[in-house]
Amino acid sequence: MEPITGIEMIAIPPGLVTLSDRRTQRSWSVELAPYQLGAFPVTQALYTQITGQGPSTSQGDQLPVESVSWWDAARFCNALSQQDGFTPAYQLRADDEGVEWDASADGYRLPTEAEWEHACRAGTAGPRYGELDDIAWYRGNSHGRIHDVGGKRPNAWGLHDMLGNVWDWCWDVYDAEVYGTYRVLRGGGWFDEHWSCRASARRRSHPTFQVDDVGFRVARSLV
Repeated sequence: MEPITGIEMIAIPPGLVTLSDRRTQRSWSVELAPYQLGAFPVTQALYTQITGQGPSTSQGDQLPVESVSWWDAARFCNALSQQDGFTPAYQLRADDEGVEWDASADGYRLPTEAEWEHACRAGTAGPRYGELDDIAWYRGNSHGRIHDVGGKRPNAWGLHDMLGNVWDWCWDVYDAEVYGTYRVLRGGGWFDEHWSCRASARRRSHPTFQVDDVGFRVARSLV
């Protein structure tokens, strides 16, 4: 079924990705089935089309939506699924205190951080999939502002803005024992130094957190 909304999804091949955390000096491997990932971060135009809301600090249809919480992103995924005729992936409680992911659903969802890193690397092994100035908007070239999606070179699998421009919310809880419900952020943003814009870099924040360099992109399971 083709998405009614016209969102461009890229087929990501299966693979094995090794994640690492500099804080704990821990690494772990995850085997991934094939899935789909949005070619671009969700734009303001699409977010407004689906939700009727425009939360971003900077305004522009093709700018990534930002100032959205993890909960905002999860609710958007369900709304987009319903719009495109797919089964919503999340069962959300009204009080934003609980969420269940239905792994059998074909609807949109947030990528796991393993899916995110596997897709970002696109078969490469280094910290980035290209020269940073060619692939990302970051503090060194953004002139202190966010930019339209797709303005930099994509990776080998056709994914734009995986590094820089806005951080992407991921599904995963960062470290429940230490940080409770904090969720994972990946990719770096337009205000970050070069060392934050790496395929392996992990950040965390509370799922209600909203700021002008955090957005998201959507994934879909192949079920």
